[in-house]
Amino acid sequence: MDARDKLRQYLEQRRELGESELLLDSMSVEEALRAIGAISRGGSAPSPRELVQTTGSDWRAVLAETTGAVKPATVQKVEVPETPPPAGITVAGESDELFDTEIMKHKSLETIAKAVEACTRCPLYKTANRGVPGEGDPKARLVCVGEAPGANEDETGRPFVGQAGQLLTKILAAVELTREEVFITNVVKHRPPGNRNPTPGEIEACSPYLIRQLELIKPKVIVAFGTFAAQTLLNTKTPIGKLRGEVHRYHGIPLVVTYHPAALLRNPSWKRPTWEDVKLARRILDSATGA
Repeated sequence: MDARDKLRQYLEQRRELGESELLLDSMSVEEALRAIGAISRGGSAPSPRELVQTTGSDWRAVLAETTGAVKPATVQKVEVPETPPPAGITVAGESDELFDTEIMKHKSLETIAKAVEACTRCPLYKTANRGVPGEGDPKARLVCVGEAPGANEDETGRPFVGQAGQLLTKILAAVELTREEVFITNVVKHRPPGNRNPTPGEIEACSPYLIRQLELIKPKVIVAFGTFAAQTLLNTKTPIGKLRGEVHRYHGIPLVVTYHPAALLRNPSWKRPTWEDVKLARRILDSATGA
């Protein structure tokens, strides 16, 4: 993929997430020109003398003169100081023993997956085609948690597939992550009939699987996608709008709340706030020890 294709893909990802503006002032002249293909990968940028003579050494003017795509007068750099997000809800502590069940004795994600496939702890297994334990890197630094499998997930045994899954893949790519680098799962591992909300009893039966997965993975951050996942993990009835923008703690793990990809398909205006949420998760990831 050449530089122009990469730039186009990058801009398309931003547009998908609701971005309407893009600041390039942190890029050097050479980087900006190479990105749009004005100079080749092995080529060189104009010399400082040439820049001063032709454009006053402003990369925006260079772009405008080279391609006509950017006008210096319309590009402004706005410095916005980053402030730490407020602390949110804290659920339990880092060393709390939540469950004393056979599920908590599993030593790997593979054995948990097999247990989910054979699970009869709640009635959902009777109506579902198969269990959907989750997938991804067993040492993932970021875990995505949704509500429950839908029809596509029930057929394939994989979480977040179909249109919502494709959008999730784009959301992750926008913060330079792939599905293979994260772990993706749901609160409930079998599809509720008609995609209804799981009952409290179904959640109670299934929760140990998620808790044990998180214990084994030890992620640096959790992203809860959707109202149901957020309220279940945080044990609250607070609306998602009030849970967003804060860093919660789930048994010692930072947790960020955002909208479910399926909801974004119905409400495109939520893409921009979702983009802000995943950027927050990315900042937490980057600031974690060993980042």
